[in-house]
Amino acid sequence: MNLKPISQQVAVIVGASSGIGRDTALKMAEKGAKVVVASRSKEGLATLVEEIHQKGGEAIAVPADVADFNQVKEIADKTVERFGRMDTWVHLAATSVFATFDNVTPEEFKRVIEVNLLGQAYGAMAALPHLKREGRGALIHISSMEGRRSLPYQSAYSSSKHGMIGFLDALRIELKHEGYPISVTNIMPGVINTPFYNKGKTKLGVKPTGIPPYYDASLVTDAILYAAENPIRDYIVSDVGRALDVVQRISPGLVDAVLLAIAFQGQKTDDVKSEDAPNNLYEPIQGYDKVEGDFGKLEVPSLIDMIDKGPALAIGAITAAALGVAVLLNGMNNQ
Repeated sequence: MNLKPISQQVAVIVGASSGIGRDTALKMAEKGAKVVVASRSKEGLATLVEEIHQKGGEAIAVPADVADFNQVKEIADKTVERFGRMDTWVHLAATSVFATFDNVTPEEFKRVIEVNLLGQAYGAMAALPHLKREGRGALIHISSMEGRRSLPYQSAYSSSKHGMIGFLDALRIELKHEGYPISVTNIMPGVINTPFYNKGKTKLGVKPTGIPPYYDASLVTDAILYAAENPIRDYIVSDVGRALDVVQRISPGLVDAVLLAIAFQGQKTDDVKSEDAPNNLYEPIQGYDKVEGDFGKLEVPSLIDMIDKGPALAIGAITAAALGVAVLLNGMNNQ
């Protein structure tokens, strides 16, 4: 299965106005790809396209709510209308409700599933006819380590990620059976420092957070760029994510015990936030059209991801990680 170099690709990035999607669009455009960016945030897309154009890249924006198949199909249709084809579809759009399961309404649970699971399925449905016509290409779907291990306060989000992995596994083998050389990749990040935790709806009384340590969004972007050129089935991003995957397979009960100890308080900040605060569950919100979130001080390097890129970087990563963990632990001890 041969995929084109990114410099020769037409790439679609869904969920591109902020976070990993925004970083991916910028870096793909820098490498010479023609980029189509989509999300609900028209303002975020406008600033992204402007930034790409200022750097000499080529991009168009297609505002869309991924919970509506017709809007997702329009992303694919406008891509082919503008550029004549599609080579890679990257799907990142997601939302969440941070609350105990019994405090999530049926409508809220349904909405998370519509965006995170049905939206991903709609993306694949919209892209596949065009990729099949080209005779090759890549479907790259960003799930989460919560597709392997659910967390408290995130029942709807975790459910959507489990379901997503299920349909991708079925789709992948169907395409192989039919003889289509289309790569289907599931990328599972750990906790990434993006505006995700600012935008989700919370019923915890405070602004939510991922369980530290955090990792830089560029690690996931690098994985996406790799998968756009190299067929790969599953890609776990972050040391903690890979360790969690191993322990979950060996002893789910041990993971239960660890999460009982750290996951409830560990997902709460000290910043008061009501459930009526602006959130992106049903509509986009302003002010977060950027790559980074608010947790840069909790970021550490990922040794395994750095080792994958070469031994020289690995030595630097080990040193930086040791320093980062020391600072993180010192900060936690002083709280």
